[in-house]
Amino acid sequence: MNKFILHIDVNSAYLSWIAARRVSNGDPVDLREIAAVVGGSEKSRHGITLAKSRICSKMGVKTGEPLMTVRQKCPDVTIVPPDYNLFARASQSMYELICEYSDVVQRFSVDECFTQIYINGGRDEIIKIAHKIKDRIYRELGFTVNVGISVNKILSKMASNFKKPDRVLTLWPEEVPQKMWSLPIRSLFMVGRKTEKKLLNLGIYTIGDLANANINTLESHLKSYAYLIQTYAQGCDDSPVRLSNRTVIKGIGNGTTSCFDVKTRHDAHLYILSLTESVASRLRAAGYCAGLVAVGTTSTKFISQSRQKKLNVAVDSTTYICKIATELFNELWDGEPIRKFRVRVSNLHENDYVQLSLLEEFDFEKHKKIDNAVDDIRNRFGSNAIQRASFLHSGIKSGAGGVGDDDDYPLMTSIL
Repeated sequence: MNKFILHIDVNSAYLSWIAARRVSNGDPVDLREIAAVVGGSEKSRHGITLAKSRICSKMGVKTGEPLMTVRQKCPDVTIVPPDYNLFARASQSMYELICEYSDVVQRFSVDECFTQIYINGGRDEIIKIAHKIKDRIYRELGFTVNVGISVNKILSKMASNFKKPDRVLTLWPEEVPQKMWSLPIRSLFMVGRKTEKKLLNLGIYTIGDLANANINTLESHLKSYAYLIQTYAQGCDDSPVRLSNRTVIKGIGNGTTSCFDVKTRHDAHLYILSLTESVASRLRAAGYCAGLVAVGTTSTKFISQSRQKKLNVAVDSTTYICKIATELFNELWDGEPIRKFRVRVSNLHENDYVQLSLLEEFDFEKHKKIDNAVDDIRNRFGSNAIQRASFLHSGIKSGAGGVGDDDDYPLMTSIL
């Protein structure tokens, strides 16, 4: 039996899913064939592009770009709002279809899956199977995908990005120098803006340059991250395809009633940090990253308020989640004394990879090391073995030390 790994990636997922639904409902205009993007409210200056058509791509529109600048590039652009319920259903339908071909399917994100397939045949046979999966997704679900094929996850993921849309592409280990090494360094998975800048300063411009660079030089500038990206540049990856068809966590949350009326922003921020520590540590322990952060409060007058924010990239960092949670609190707090706080994360994804491209100004590698060290100490010596100095003499306990009286850890049968 021969083992192959496929990476299935929806082409412009959010736009494709909305366009497919509209077409199936009789709309004569296919959003994929015109200048169109999926984005937030234009009235809000914070509205950004979540997905774009090929026409918009050719006109220079970027994912994550503010809608105001999209209008400047494409005056006639059609902007449609996201529909997250639709996205969840479309993602689940694709996942269930892929499961017909393998018992080992891993969701990588809402629009990507890895699958591991064993067959008696060779490379020609797995290419035929990949075409069947791709064509069935289009015929039965109405949207196109790219399928990358190889013997490990990094090569199959790189292959699926070679040319879009609606393609089956291969990248075998012996083809890495020919097909991959000439690509610019930024095209390598896990190399974002900050890492790219450091590599360019070292004279490393292509993936091949990185694959053949001196590891000691790389380590002096990138620390342990150097080993990961050079291994990927060499086409090596031994991470397994992990099952996603298990009962999974929909969200992780924690809340607490304060022992005194909270009247200052400083004390409120400490409560949020305390709850975030608890939530983020459990998130990491469960092996997930979160794509949405929510904060809620209840005042002494029993008035409840809440805010939530969808992130551009899923994270498990205590510091980053706390940053977002604090910003949300600052938006909702009207100065009324508070008795109850809640922090919750959801839209969870498995955390064997982290997409850094949109948020690389935040030093994830540094904070990952800090979080892992703190988690390890608390697991070995107890939750109170280490705590932040900001909690000293505050009367507020660290979240990992037991704060929380309405723990929320619901389960569901699907990741979405």
